[in-house]
Amino acid sequence: VQLQASGGGLVQAGASLRLSCAVSGRTLSWSAMGWFRQAPGKEREFVAGISASDEPGPGSTLFADSVKGRFTISKDNAKNTVYLQMNMLKPEDTAVYYCSASSRLVVTTSTRDYTRWGQGTQVTVSS
Repeated sequence: VQLQASGGGLVQAGASLRLSCAVSGRTLSWSAMGWFRQAPGKEREFVAGISASDEPGPGSTLFADSVKGRFTISKDNAKNTVYLQMNMLKPEDTAVYYCSASSRLVVTTSTRDYTRWGQGTQVTVSS
C-alpha cells in the first residue's frame, strides 16, 4: 500500500487549500483514512479521519476540535483518493500534513492505529 500526498503550499491566513492523498495497492473500503499534522517541535496530531464505510452518518468522519467547522474530509472511491479541504486557514495550521491508512474500519485518533503513511506535504500559513 502506498500513499501519495499532495496539495500543500504557502498561503495567507484566511485562504483555502485542498490536500489530496492518492492510495495505491488497496481500495478505500478496506480501511479508515486519516490526516495528521506535525509542526516543528511538536508531536504528530490527528486532524481528520473518514471511515471505510461509504454510509454517511455519525462517526463516519471525525475532526480535531481545532479544525472543526473549517476542514472537511472526503473520498473518491473511483479515484482511490482522499481529500482534506482546509478553509479559513490560520498560522497555527502550519505543519507538515500526512495522510495515513488505518488498520481499523472506523476512525480513531491514535497514530498507533495507522499503519501506512504518506510522505507528507508542507502547509505554511502566513499572518
